[in-house]
Amino acid sequence: MPELPEIQAHAERLTDDYGGLELTGFRALSFTALKTFAPKPDDAFGDELTAVGRRGKYLLLELPSAWFVVHLMQGGRLKPDEKQAAKPRGGLARWIFEGNRALLLTEQGTEKKAGVWMVDADPDLAPGTAVEPFVGLGPDADTVTVDGLAELLQSGSGRLHGFLRDQHKLAGLGRRLANEICFQAKLSPFANTKKLTGDEVTTLHDAIGVCIAESLAYERSRDDMSSSKERPGNVHHRTGEACKVCGDDVRAVEYNAYTVNYCATCQTDGKVLADNTTSKFLK
Repeated sequence: MPELPEIQAHAERLTDDYGGLELTGFRALSFTALKTFAPKPDDAFGDELTAVGRRGKYLLLELPSAWFVVHLMQGGRLKPDEKQAAKPRGGLARWIFEGNRALLLTEQGTEKKAGVWMVDADPDLAPGTAVEPFVGLGPDADTVTVDGLAELLQSGSGRLHGFLRDQHKLAGLGRRLANEICFQAKLSPFANTKKLTGDEVTTLHDAIGVCIAESLAYERSRDDMSSSKERPGNVHHRTGEACKVCGDDVRAVEYNAYTVNYCATCQTDGKVLADNTTSKFLK
């Protein structure tokens, strides 16, 4: 699933390409695409696209009358639509702008979880907002302070990797960045959040910034959004490869839906985490 860096860079590209264009039409190509009924999409017809922004993993098509909020989920993409086919493969929704330019939201596969929400113009998107779909969304990971991070870590006892992926704690991070941040911070992915020391919290905060910045720089160097396998990393999806820092094997803890990757030498004092979901992991 695209994470904060991929979404941010894509929002910037879309702003450059479509910003200032008048919205002339919108069509939901699938009955699952539009998640809300008010305000109406046509309330924004005739408005110029101010910008494409981002909150967490959501794209925000910002117009003076109403905003379109788009979540790509795992397989969704929002791309220029030159052909404007009547039944595009995987098509969920289409925006038409002046000059007959268009954007198409697609999602491959059968789940069809990607979607569009309508919200009033310039909504309050602060943490704790009651505006759907942002209810309960935590602060963006690239904006949280060290003190704010410490408070969030202390708000509940859990494993660090899960904390980083929890959108109610920090918005914008996912499986890849969770793996990479833990490695950058030299912390076990299963360290207990409430037991991190002050120095470890500071190191973790720095690691979040470094990993987001590196990924964002890579995405900004591209003309389109990268695929998962193209994104750079030290441990994510590198099971069995040599660690770039120490040369030890990158190891994995496998789950049904995802894999936790780590380096035992760099992160767990050489101890290997048991590869099953019921084991007691290192702290």
